[in-house]
Amino acid sequence: MIRETATGVSLALRAQPGAKKTAVLGVYGEGATAQLKVAVQAPPIEGRANQALIAFLAKTFSIPKSAVAILSGELSRSKVFHLTGITRAQAEAALEEPR
Repeated sequence: MIRETATGVSLALRAQPGAKKTAVLGVYGEGATAQLKVAVQAPPIEGRANQALIAFLAKTFSIPKSAVAILSGELSRSKVFHLTGITRAQAEAALEEPR
């Protein structure tokens, strides 16, 4: 789900667009294929859900939106994001904080 890279971390994520509110729902799958499941209020139209996910991840991990990039899955529910400037420990701590 969270993997350390040279410049930050990569985060495997499973999006659920069109939800009532944007929030982390838990973990989708298990083992090496586990993904963070996130409900997204925005619809999956014209990249709106992707932009909402970028804003949500930036807020959740306290990094600028410019530090969040989609590595793969732009048109899929399963996505991989790169978060620049944080460590795996910081990412895990941010996910454990109550929202």
